[in-house]
Amino acid sequence: MNRTLKRIIIGMLVVIAGLVGVVYGVGISLPEEHVAAVRAEFSASPEEIFATVADYRAYPEWRPSVEGIEELPARDGKPAWVELGATGPLPMELTESEPPTRLVTTILSEGMPFGGRWIVEIEPTAAGATVTITEEGEVYSPVFRFVSRYLMGHHATASLFLSDLGARFDETVTVDVVR
Repeated sequence: MNRTLKRIIIGMLVVIAGLVGVVYGVGISLPEEHVAAVRAEFSASPEEIFATVADYRAYPEWRPSVEGIEELPARDGKPAWVELGATGPLPMELTESEPPTRLVTTILSEGMPFGGRWIVEIEPTAAGATVTITEEGEVYSPVFRFVSRYLMGHHATASLFLSDLGARFDETVTVDVVR
């Protein structure tokens, strides 16, 4: 290997190490916890929306990112499951259910790089319903905090969920960032 090629390789390795250091350094300076909220209007009724969101077994039918569901044993009488998708398994638990206005799911985060919960609030309107999803998230790894904050965005998954929910009702919804 000639000297020029060695210098180029060493230079590239130094740049990569520097980028990793910057990502880690910025990530470690970010808080583990975040709150993000999104909202969309639907013409479907609160009852229809609640029934759809609460039926996690049917998620693969209308959420393209969910390839399958595996049931887990109930936890203190509360349903639990694993969402299977391209990003890997995501164990979940239904922690609160107040039909047709409120549903809370919590990530069973043991061994996961992130955790938290989603609070889904459904408010009736003259035209149907407003759905707000508030994510109270925790990202434990500094690298994942950087990715979640600057590359994906804390609102991305909840926004996609609302868009998929709109498609389930043959609606194109506008997702607004609330917080």
